[in-house]
Amino acid sequence: MVDVARYFMNFLKDESCGKCLTCRKGTQRMHEILEDITLGKGTPDHLALLEELALVVKDTTMCALGQSAPNPVLSTLKYFRDEYRRHIEDKKCDAFVCKSLVGAPCQAACPVDTEPWRYVALIEKGQYEEAYRIIREANPFPAVSARVCDRKCEHRCSLGVSGGESIAVRAMKRFVTDRVDAAVYHPEVRSGNGRAKRVAVVGAGPAGLTAAHGLSLLGHKVTVIEAEQETGGMLACSLPAYRLPRRIVRDEISTLMNENITLRHGVVLGKDVTIRELLAEGFKAVFLAIGAHESWRLDLEGEDLEGVYPSMQFLKAFNLRGEELAHGHVGIVGGGNSAVDAARVALRQKQVTAVTLLYRRTRDEMPAYEEEVEAALEEGVTIETLVSPVKIHVRQEEIEAAIREGVELETLVSPVRIYSREGRVVGIQCIRNRLGELDASGRRKPVPVPGTEFTLQLDTLIVAIGERPQSECLAAMGLDVDKAGRVKIDPKTLATSMESVFAGGDLVTGPNTVIDAIAAGKRVARVIDRYLRGEPLAEPAEAKLPTVFLEPASVGEEELENAARAIPPALPVKGRRKNFDEVERSLSEEQARAEARRCLRCDLAFTQDGKATCAQRVAVGDKSA
Repeated sequence: MVDVARYFMNFLKDESCGKCLTCRKGTQRMHEILEDITLGKGTPDHLALLEELALVVKDTTMCALGQSAPNPVLSTLKYFRDEYRRHIEDKKCDAFVCKSLVGAPCQAACPVDTEPWRYVALIEKGQYEEAYRIIREANPFPAVSARVCDRKCEHRCSLGVSGGESIAVRAMKRFVTDRVDAAVYHPEVRSGNGRAKRVAVVGAGPAGLTAAHGLSLLGHKVTVIEAEQETGGMLACSLPAYRLPRRIVRDEISTLMNENITLRHGVVLGKDVTIRELLAEGFKAVFLAIGAHESWRLDLEGEDLEGVYPSMQFLKAFNLRGEELAHGHVGIVGGGNSAVDAARVALRQKQVTAVTLLYRRTRDEMPAYEEEVEAALEEGVTIETLVSPVKIHVRQEEIEAAIREGVELETLVSPVRIYSREGRVVGIQCIRNRLGELDASGRRKPVPVPGTEFTLQLDTLIVAIGERPQSECLAAMGLDVDKAGRVKIDPKTLATSMESVFAGGDLVTGPNTVIDAIAAGKRVARVIDRYLRGEPLAEPAEAKLPTVFLEPASVGEEELENAARAIPPALPVKGRRKNFDEVERSLSEEQARAEARRCLRCDLAFTQDGKATCAQRVAVGDKSA
């Protein structure tokens, strides 16, 4: 919207006849201010000045053009003021149209400020160790991210948004991390110089470990407190080994440990220790990163029966203790990554014969990653769409009658009640849905159709409709917590309502991606360091633009014409059954270097001193090209 206002003001300043000085000069000055904002030179004072100018022009000019000229500015300031603030305060253009704030889109989209264009260029040159250093410098979990990142960089890739296929950035990262020994990167641990402080990090997941690592490199002494006996949080207890092998997690975590980090396992916040006790123990700051490990309930009668499991309980039982809770026909309620993970894990357990996943909306609206859904279907998971739980009281005789009558499940169904025999689940009654009007999330609401109930016989039911933080103890300790269990923080500093206490990751956002948790950990490490040194917590924002020039590859027309996105090889479906071998494999060297040559190299518009080719300049929005 900022760019829209700038565009209209650029047109209107030239259309002004000059008869009214306020219109002629006012529109010019408004355009200058908008230009500065899009270039990252805006200040908070600019917003007040922009609004004042717009009102003066609107009130003092004589013709309809002058009176209506300020409308784009006034409208966007009224309805999209936060977008202006993002440009000014955070130096971010979330629409990715202000090139002086965006730079290379892949880098701007990355929550941890990785430079994908840079390591892709190094892969093309065969400089794999240097490529690893670039990845690792920004991201302490490169091998983990190479497997489970949600690829925001690819979604903003110039090649993809212009109609082609995005560069396979995550697969390129996987190629590098699989080939290069992590020991080639040597992080520098600074000396505390007498100013080192003790910091407690509660939670050894990606956010907590990233924060601990960052603080340790700054010289602080960090104690990481973890409730489980395994380090890694969701990386260890939730993500299946066929997506993220345990060896990868353990090896990556080991590279983060140094003499400044101490781990305490089996310590539960609120039970074994409180925040005030940590502060009394001598810790000068506390970072809370306990994640979101509590599954939401369906609130159906019978949900506490034997054979009904929340997805987190089911996944933790297997990943941490090797317990196989599923058997027979398994039903999964949900459509997110947790639901698909539970379905594919259940399918691999020895006593499971079939898995059916029930989702409350359509397949196109499933929040799970598309490639994970496709893999689940390949492996034999049945997906029934449009599923939304409804609370109905259970009556045992109804399921018995339905089973005797041989009722079968049809598509477009919703679970409405759970049935049991001798205290164990034996089935779930469902009802057809239709999609209704849009709800608050912008999606069409599933509406049950009366009189269309059906029954599905089950031996195991897994509820995977979402997770929330287990934060009741935090509220009891005095922290502000919302209705969904998320801790309230200052979004610019991650500071909580309690002095010296900070929070981040899923505890603040609710269930989110691994890369966003890593980003929160990186950020809070810098904030806590500033806090311990007595400096203002909020960091001055600056645009992240490419600064290093790397010679572009020479690519022939025929190669460009035939180039297609590299697809990583995968373990054949037959080889996946009843085992947890990693499904996706690494690109070959030939594939990786060919994929690197597809990159448009958006960085060159900023690093080649004006010598970028026309195509490269067009790719980053240079209109003069």
